[in-house]
Amino acid sequence: MDRIIIAGIDGSAESLDAADWAAREALRRGLPLLLLHAGDEPRSHTGLPELDAPAERTGHALDRAARALASAHPALEISRRQAAGPPDAALLDAAASSGCVVLGSRGFAGFAGFLVGSVALAVAAGANCPVVLVRAGARAEDEHWDSAAGPYRPVVLGIDLDHPCDELIEYAFEAARARRAPLHVLHTWAFPLAPSGSAVDPEEEQLHHLAAMLNPWRHKYADTEVSERTVHGRAAHHLLLASTGASLLIVGRRIPSGPRLGPVAHSMIHHSVCPLAVMPHV
Repeated sequence: MDRIIIAGIDGSAESLDAADWAAREALRRGLPLLLLHAGDEPRSHTGLPELDAPAERTGHALDRAARALASAHPALEISRRQAAGPPDAALLDAAASSGCVVLGSRGFAGFAGFLVGSVALAVAAGANCPVVLVRAGARAEDEHWDSAAGPYRPVVLGIDLDHPCDELIEYAFEAARARRAPLHVLHTWAFPLAPSGSAVDPEEEQLHHLAAMLNPWRHKYADTEVSERTVHGRAAHHLLLASTGASLLIVGRRIPSGPRLGPVAHSMIHHSVCPLAVMPHV
């Protein structure tokens, strides 16, 4: 799946911030970066500023983004593509051969959340690869403790023990390894756990189940520090708290549910403080 990183470009400041995150991710994983702009071709010059300014912005969006990223990341292989048609359709089509699609969202302060457009929501709900949403104003140093030269903040994975998925777990371990960051795995439950026939406390059983699920991955990624936690309460609440100290938050989206987002993924898209990866899985 790791073939190329795609950043959606529309000329906005938030898409440029997302493209810079995508460039850093491409460098971390040793992959090329594709800048993709979708929509109608720029109109011819009319002499009317109210018409020409948006057209000019669209026409030069890819060039400006490519130049800025090449200057900031000279070792990165960058290509660009102009696609006709609706942006969500073009991004979903490109996602079929991508390791990741990165899109921007306009952010508000604190926990007020993201202003997420219909394109970002459609791509996050329908892509067959991870979709990462990056808040406007995100900086490289935000991913690290202390400064951009310091160690990365942890990668956080929200997992549902009722629907485990190897692809989701592997993506989280790969993200942590690429950053040399610890991986924190979080499972929540909203209702009291029913007692089983075992003498073991139900909460302890949940933690044991989670640890057993992660054990093969601990061996495969022996150089990655892993911790797991199970907690009672709403998943969205606990994941939101975890996102405040994370470099990346990862949640799943079940493909059998069709092209739609579950309530946890939807809530995180609007409220996660750090970059959010939505990973499709069976």
